[in-house]
Amino acid sequence: MIWIVSMIIMVISSLLITICSIISKKTFMDREKMSPFECGFDPKTSSRLPFSLQFFLIAVIFLIFDVEITLLIPLIIVMKTINSLMFMTLTISFILILIGGLFHEWKQGALEWTY
Repeated sequence: MIWIVSMIIMVISSLLITICSIISKKTFMDREKMSPFECGFDPKTSSRLPFSLQFFLIAVIFLIFDVEITLLIPLIIVMKTINSLMFMTLTISFILILIGGLFHEWKQGALEWTY
């Protein structure tokens, strides 16, 4: 029964994708259409600003440590089921790994702003 339902869903999805691609408006990649519009004149400089790699690194570090903080939350639930020595060992080792990662990023210079 599940196999039949999944096949019906696949067929309906394929049909919808095919119909949408046939009906959709076709766009042509043209140099004039892809260039930025500046009152009908050719742009004097690039309209695209360079991406700051420093912001990207800070965002990645934030995501890594944010995910690791969410991994700390189940420790509160586990605290009731395991003994205190095992809980403290697990918690301290996890926090030491987090501090080690932070120290590594600090030594690599990812936390310092360059002007």
